[in-house]
Amino acid sequence: MISDEELTALMQAINNRYGLDFTNYERSSLKRGIVRLMMKHKMESIIELWSLILRDNEFFLGAIDDLLVNLTELFRNPDVWIKLRDTIIPDLSGRPLKIWHAGCSTGEEVYTMNIVLETLNLLNNSKLIATDLSSTALGKARKGDYSLVTLKQYLVPFLKFLPNRDMADYFDYHDKHATIKSKYQTNVSFKKHNLVMEPMGEKFDIIFCRNVMIYFDETLKNRVLDLLHSCLKDDGFLIIGYYDIMPDYGKNKFSIYDVKTRIYRKIAH
Repeated sequence: MISDEELTALMQAINNRYGLDFTNYERSSLKRGIVRLMMKHKMESIIELWSLILRDNEFFLGAIDDLLVNLTELFRNPDVWIKLRDTIIPDLSGRPLKIWHAGCSTGEEVYTMNIVLETLNLLNNSKLIATDLSSTALGKARKGDYSLVTLKQYLVPFLKFLPNRDMADYFDYHDKHATIKSKYQTNVSFKKHNLVMEPMGEKFDIIFCRNVMIYFDETLKNRVLDLLHSCLKDDGFLIIGYYDIMPDYGKNKFSIYDVKTRIYRKIAH
């Protein structure tokens, strides 16, 4: 067990050492992340973890993945992608789009978006920016390389969106892994970005921030919602995760577009 005092002290030490402020992240999630990290490295006390984090920069950068679980899938929640294809993107007049994937993890959501864009003949004149705090996750996302075991898990949602296609149409298969075809990578910029501390000086038509805010307390959620609102064009869309709950604060900034798929539209002030 990790006490609140131990957690607070460790988060303050990380902030002082690396300039990353986790103090307003949801505490139970952080505690679970710390336990995962200690078990992974066979540590018996938080003092061991504290010491290693503060003296070993490379260890800490890798530890971020355990502190913040990166979960994403190809065509996760297919209804979201169907709504994008059939309603939202046509509602944006079919124009070239600028899209931000905030908390992109290992990239499956980004490549899903590009497959959707291709079905609407918008792949070659739309721009995607994909950001994450984890350098490890970003490295995997840039490669677009996934194990065949992982891809098999994505087959059901993939076929719900593309019932008459095969994954080999989108991936180059190797021995035990497959790589997304290069044409789905050329319009993507991957960048390391701290969503709760750093600005994003661009305007987007669509922003994905799915199952990211579940890690934040109300203070950070509100700060992130301010950022996302400022980065959307006046008719832009925000897509949050099925496990995210829009705080009351956000209801003055975003109107519900579709309850089922957690899609909101910017309220221009």
